[in-house]
Amino acid sequence: MTDEEYMRTAIQLAQKGCGWVNPNPMVGAVIVKDGKIIGQGFHRKFGGPHAERNALSDCVSSPLGAALYVTLEPCCHYGKTPPCTEAILDSGIRRVVIGSSDPNPLICGKGTEILRSRGIEVTEGVLKDECDSLNKSFFHYIRTKTPYVMMKYAMTMDGKIATRTGKSQWITGEAARRRVHEDRHRYSAIMAGIGTVLVDDPLLTCRLENGRNPIRIVCDTNLRTPLSSRLVSTAKLFGTILATSAEEHERHLPYLEAGCKIVVVPEKDGHIDLNCLMAKLGEMEIDSILLEGGGTLNWSALQSGIVNKVQTYIAPKLFGGNGKTPVAGIGADRPDEAFQLSKPSITLIGEDILLESEVITCSQEL
Repeated sequence: MTDEEYMRTAIQLAQKGCGWVNPNPMVGAVIVKDGKIIGQGFHRKFGGPHAERNALSDCVSSPLGAALYVTLEPCCHYGKTPPCTEAILDSGIRRVVIGSSDPNPLICGKGTEILRSRGIEVTEGVLKDECDSLNKSFFHYIRTKTPYVMMKYAMTMDGKIATRTGKSQWITGEAARRRVHEDRHRYSAIMAGIGTVLVDDPLLTCRLENGRNPIRIVCDTNLRTPLSSRLVSTAKLFGTILATSAEEHERHLPYLEAGCKIVVVPEKDGHIDLNCLMAKLGEMEIDSILLEGGGTLNWSALQSGIVNKVQTYIAPKLFGGNGKTPVAGIGADRPDEAFQLSKPSITLIGEDILLESEVITCSQEL
């Protein structure tokens, strides 16, 4: 097998940590000796051993003289676990093949430098793009200390996210809805606006068997979330944050008693300051957010420049009339004022279409 084939196996292993390792990266590792895989592992959960140490523990024979294939540069500092570079040096491994470099300032080339200085052959950049795509959220978070935000919505082919009466369940089919729950498992948090809460009374949990529930965040400028809502009534079971500009502690008390956390954020243009909120959530080690807002919150998020990716599900249906749009607000005056997105990837999911694009133009003054 080639370096690329072994690295592809490491990528498949890394994906098993999806949803469980945040805010750490997904990492997979394979140890090869005499043309055979003798050990493999992945980062299983936040705070647990890293992929390299799990692969070494899995070895069926001595790794002395073996090659290690790892999707991300090995760490070289003490955190929740000891440095992986130490374990590699102690094992007798003689070659390390790396996919992605680690942008963490504590590592950022230092891991490879330590290995090379001790006589280990290091090859970098094998399947780099594929390895990088595993950890876009982590790379963004470690560089900016703010969450990576993916704005998701489902709409009909005439661009409506609800009928003229406000009904939206269900626009897409079961296969697409399952994909959404896979993303709820993947992302650290899910965020909606007060409008969605008042209209839909959503639960915002992951419905997958053995899935991980995201932290639920409501953007609620004036603290109008009903105490009887499903979000508040289940706050002791599932992490729930109400982001508000209402500072009165007396108003916070019933929500706090119900198990909610309150994050007070300054007001900006009549709504909470989303940039300030992102900074506060980053301090709480929330590295990624699935934004399932309505048109108003989606517009505000785009204007604030916090959206990194847009995920659009399109169902083969037509609502017509005055149905709601996925991005509301004042809108652009001219086509050249549009938010620019990258060329979308296109995936057929059941009877629906999924378009995914990175945001190129992150903010506008319209």
